[in-house]
Amino acid sequence: MASNVDDFSMNTMISMGSAFSGDLRVLGGMIVEGDIDGNIETSGNIIIGDKARIRGNIVARAATIRGIVIGDIVAPEGIKLNSTSTVIGDVATHRLQVEDKVVLHGNCISISDEERFDKESLAQSQSKEIRNKAIIK
Repeated sequence: MASNVDDFSMNTMISMGSAFSGDLRVLGGMIVEGDIDGNIETSGNIIIGDKARIRGNIVARAATIRGIVIGDIVAPEGIKLNSTSTVIGDVATHRLQVEDKVVLHGNCISISDEERFDKESLAQSQSKEIRNKAIIK
């Protein structure tokens, strides 16, 4: 991983006890200790705290997950799943770190080669879109 997922500055914080509904697009890093019902896209790194609950997809440079995420996570530089984390969704990254006692229910793409990673991520995304359309009808 180009940078340690835990060592970076944060521009935005959703504190414990806070709740947000809707999609978020953040420039820079982000810490979430509260609840978010919506997708999160950040140009930097993201930390999802122990008590945080996210129901939506996350796109970030790198991600450290300590809480609950019900949605997909795409973080090319790295995803770290701490022992307190639960992820119900797919993860895609160049480097995945998983501690003991993690709950991960979904598909995982962890490929260091950039070109192959992009190809596999696109294929997974397209496959998921097809499945979702079939379920809706």
